[in-house]
Amino acid sequence: MPGTTEKLSHGEPTFFAGKRVYAMFDNNHHDDGHVALWLPAKPGVQEMLVAAEPRKFFRPPYVGVKGWIGVELPNIDDEELTPLILEAWQNITARKTWR
Repeated sequence: MPGTTEKLSHGEPTFFAGKRVYAMFDNNHHDDGHVALWLPAKPGVQEMLVAAEPRKFFRPPYVGVKGWIGVELPNIDDEELTPLILEAWQNITARKTWR
């Protein structure tokens, strides 16, 4: 993604658009059992995805209260994951005041 930088944050690879995070890898963080990607989502999306497909999506700690989604990487294919990442990046870069 244009303007993306990657660095470790909280011990995990994290992807930034400018100074804002749009994706964070979770490799069994604090032994939570998840190998996942955390992504910011628009209001209402988290609840919809978690209710519809709880094997794929969950409410991640810390940022889940702000509407972020956790995506279980072993349970999702690239074709489904790619637009979620793109949307997270677009939301973060389009509006600096968004969440």
